[in-house]
Amino acid sequence: MRHQYHPLGFEGSRIAQGFWRCAEWNMSPAERLAFIEASLALGVTTFDHADIYGDYLCEGLFGEALALKPALRDNMEIITKCGILLPSGNRPDVGFHRYDYRSQHIIDSVDASLAALQCEYIDTLLLHRPSPLMDADEVAQTLDHLFTLGKVKHFGVSNFTASQFDLLQSRLDAPLVVNQLELSPIALQHFEDGTLDHAQQHAVTPMAWSPLAGGALFSASDHQGVEGNEKILRVRCVLQEIATRREVSIDKVVIAWLLRHPSGICPVMGSGKIERLERVVSATKLVLSDDDWFRIWTASQGHSVP
Repeated sequence: MRHQYHPLGFEGSRIAQGFWRCAEWNMSPAERLAFIEASLALGVTTFDHADIYGDYLCEGLFGEALALKPALRDNMEIITKCGILLPSGNRPDVGFHRYDYRSQHIIDSVDASLAALQCEYIDTLLLHRPSPLMDADEVAQTLDHLFTLGKVKHFGVSNFTASQFDLLQSRLDAPLVVNQLELSPIALQHFEDGTLDHAQQHAVTPMAWSPLAGGALFSASDHQGVEGNEKILRVRCVLQEIATRREVSIDKVVIAWLLRHPSGICPVMGSGKIERLERVVSATKLVLSDDDWFRIWTASQGHSVP
């Protein structure tokens, strides 16, 4: 019997928890399970993965924890990604850093992710990066095949432009439900290049990777360069002023700033500290005024709006 596509698309939690740094958390399987349970208790039910995270190890670390309490699977949405090949001792067959969206590679990647995650299906599979060699017809046929087998419920993309998104969507019967993008108060490119407009137009959920700018909003780093550091310092100063006035933390202001956007941005958090996730979840109740939202925008741009 052929599966039917769900008409509602992405139905994940307002905040997602990412596991790209899971290998760095130095947690035992029981501690990872406790973190997963605590996240679920906060209402964070969407867990974000990719096959390459943690040198190809993070999916397995999550699956190892989930295997301790498999019944939790019914209470969560698992997102994972495929398409990037990274040379690694854990993948001796990969000889060059590149992309691969051939049908067999996608199928093999999904099977490997299912085995690592110790799951029977993936809620949402994302194509991790757009490839100049992506054959949209071949990819669409492969995704439809995976859906028919019940291995994947929904599909999306990551780091795709609006035109790249539309190309793939034009070949699919199923709606692409997610575009995962770099979005933060210092990464405004997708606010301006039409990607978020496109997401809003087509009811696609933009998921924000690195919503806290990789920690740069808390400590400017030399690798950003002089101009980058000046931008970070401007934004941080405004964030601190708002945070002090509202009696909240800076990270809470940043998340509230993203949540305020009408496209329905879903921030993906990367910390393994449950107290950080608690603060971020509480940001869903913090409403920034338009004045404060544009103060942050202006600080990032370095000039007022036209």
